Amino acid sequence: MSASGQLILFYLLTWTVVALTPGPAVIYSMSLSTRYGFRHALAGIAGILIGHFVFFGCIALGLATLLATATTAFTVLRIVGAVYLFYLGVRTIASTFRSSKTVAPTILQPPARTRLLLRGFAIQITNPKALLFMSALLPQFIQPQVSLSLQLILLLAITIAVDAIVLSGYAHFALRGARSLRNTGPKWLERAFGGVLVLFGIRLFFVRK
Repeated sequence: MSASGQLILFYLLTWTVVALTPGPAVIYSMSLSTRYGFRHALAGIAGILIGHFVFFGCIALGLATLLATATTAFTVLRIVGAVYLFYLGVRTIASTFRSSKTVAPTILQPPARTRLLLRGFAIQITNPKALLFMSALLPQFIQPQVSLSLQLILLLAITIAVDAIVLSGYAHFALRGARSLRNTGPKWLERAFGGVLVLFGIRLFFVRK
């Protein structure tokens, strides 16, 4: 196997581990699946994946490096992201007390899929730590003698494919778990997801570069 092939394989393995690590994107995908069903969770996942295009674009343009040195911009984006995660968490928890008792979580009236997509997109792009992490990780898999744009496109394709599979898998198993819990179980599961989103928001609020 060539050196380029080895780097690609190593990135695939590395990003798979990163994608499997629970974070706001994972919790959001699982929460949507338990509340509205798998198809609506896919809309939220699509928003998260679109956020990767923004991240890779920022990295290609050098904006990630600028963000790393601009303390004020980093702080503003961090606070916005933290508040948004906190808001989504509280909203998720509150909705379980407003909704009527149901047997299956999928019969809840879901919002428009466009709205779920935009929420997923917002979760992704308002996390500056994720952008800085990717900007530090990607150079390890870039070869100077090969076209930069071609390599970024390939790495982006791998990132999106892995995240799509992993997040969809998390959403699928979350829905199966919610259905197995039947009556009151799904509501407590949704509250747990909401609580985790709140915790992620608090952690992001106090994080530093």
